[in-house]
Amino acid sequence: MTKLSMGAAIGVLLMSCVGFAQAEERPLVAVTQIVEHPALDAVHQGVKDELAERGYNDGENLTLSFESAQGNSGIAAQIARKFVGEGANVIVAIATPSAQTVAAAAREIPIVFSAVTDPLGAKLVSSLDKPGANITGVTDMLPIDKHMDMVLRIVPNAKRIGTVYNPGEANAVSLVNALEKDLASRGITLVKAAATKTSEVLGAARSLTDKADAIYLTTDNTVISAAEAVIAVGERAKIPVFAADTATVSRGAVAALGFDYYDVGRQTGAMVASILAGAKPGDIAVERVEKLALFVNPGAAARMGIELPDSVINDAEQVVESQ
Repeated sequence: MTKLSMGAAIGVLLMSCVGFAQAEERPLVAVTQIVEHPALDAVHQGVKDELAERGYNDGENLTLSFESAQGNSGIAAQIARKFVGEGANVIVAIATPSAQTVAAAAREIPIVFSAVTDPLGAKLVSSLDKPGANITGVTDMLPIDKHMDMVLRIVPNAKRIGTVYNPGEANAVSLVNALEKDLASRGITLVKAAATKTSEVLGAARSLTDKADAIYLTTDNTVISAAEAVIAVGERAKIPVFAADTATVSRGAVAALGFDYYDVGRQTGAMVASILAGAKPGDIAVERVEKLALFVNPGAAARMGIELPDSVINDAEQVVESQ
């Protein structure tokens, strides 16, 4: 081999080593998601887009890995262990089951959870303001105070707010407790009606007709799956029905102040970027969703015996019409 060819070979070898070292030095952000459906998929996309906007591009200066547990908690635990074994720099856990399995598996790796309703109740953090340890994230806990501001802006004379909820659903209980506390501070009574399954929602709603000036529905899975039953009661009894999620407005609720899960992902991605830049997750306060959108349904309001103020309609991001 000539000196020139030997030098060229060494140069190629050195370049290969540099390229390999650069690839090895790229931080690994591993994303685990309990199941794939539109809301959680939007969180995942928001994380990727926020990282890219902040200069972290997959395949260039970042490696992004994604795994879905397909709704299986056992698979979620396997994914968590896999990411730990791969030495991820940050693990993003979307939804409570994935967050809990990652928190159990990864004691040293920074964790950022997203779309977790009650991080304290799920025992993911010791404090929302200063989570401690190696974890922080974004909660989709409802902004109950803002929701009640919305309700009272439309029905300012309401003294009794009714709600239907499933006492066997932990998240629903947390939300109802927060709702009761907020209303008490305003001098308003919360009237609760229990429904442990969807077939009981109609009867529970009917029990509120002589007791409530308005009805508010949280994101309780049991109740929202049968929201039309509550809305039908509201129309017959002329009691306005409000919701926590904007999708229920197109089903006949008067109004809702909700958020876009893509925005949840963007907030989550910003946290990940901060950690990649050197921040410690335990020092980053758990965040709530910053962006809220008001949806209103004037037709539903009329059917329930009220008229939406022009100021509310003008502030709405979307005006929905439903039959």
